[in-house]
Amino acid sequence: MAETPLRFIGIDPNTGQEGSPTIWIDETNQEIVLQGWEASPDLAEQCAAWYVPGHAVGIPDGETVIRIPARMAPMLREACDVAERTAAAQLR
Repeated sequence: MAETPLRFIGIDPNTGQEGSPTIWIDETNQEIVLQGWEASPDLAEQCAAWYVPGHAVGIPDGETVIRIPARMAPMLREACDVAERTAAAQLR
């Protein structure tokens, strides 16, 4: 399997040695990559039941619900900025 180069953005500073919600950018595929805590069955069920016009209800195969702490919002903003700049640079 070929490696996809990932650009590390940040890790939850409060996790210590247990768990590690993490954010990367896949610059090749122009994607934000998230590692988070597994959603509880109840939370996944709530998300799966959410109706969005034009979309099927449920969680499609190959997708999952994860949780990351709100304290990582600045890292998510940074990841969005980096992904956007990367995509724009690749269009030039």
